[in-house]
Amino acid sequence: MEKQAAHVNPTLHRAFSIFIFNSKGEMLLQQRALTKYHTPGLWTNTCCSHPRDGESLQDATKRRLMEEMGMECDIKEVFSFIYKADVMQGLTEHEFDHVFIGTTDATPIINKAEVESYKYETIENIAKDIEKHPENYTAWFKIAFAKLLDSNVISTCK
Repeated sequence: MEKQAAHVNPTLHRAFSIFIFNSKGEMLLQQRALTKYHTPGLWTNTCCSHPRDGESLQDATKRRLMEEMGMECDIKEVFSFIYKADVMQGLTEHEFDHVFIGTTDATPIINKAEVESYKYETIENIAKDIEKHPENYTAWFKIAFAKLLDSNVISTCK
């Protein structure tokens, strides 16, 4: 089904979230483009999307990391989870989200149709800001970030 249809009539679908870290252990965040049809301008993980019909997760993650952030990076899947969240404007995300992590010091070359801005931030600063300003972050990022902290996989990214 089309991506937007899956969000209007909440249908469980596959997704992926990529978390990239630099050699200092800082996480690369992206601010979603202001023209996105849902959650525009919110901060989130480095890259996230959906595999195309028949496309492997490995191919989809490589494709979208290049399309959104202009980057290549070796990544590995660390866990997956299912969530359902209202993303406003009558849309709901209901996803089986595969979470990938990787490390690189490459400079992003962002696609302005997808990404408004980016920044590297420490895990501690992200956690504090989510606590103070949860409305500035996507629903899936807040869930996946908490799961990353609980899993202790972040320590492998330095």
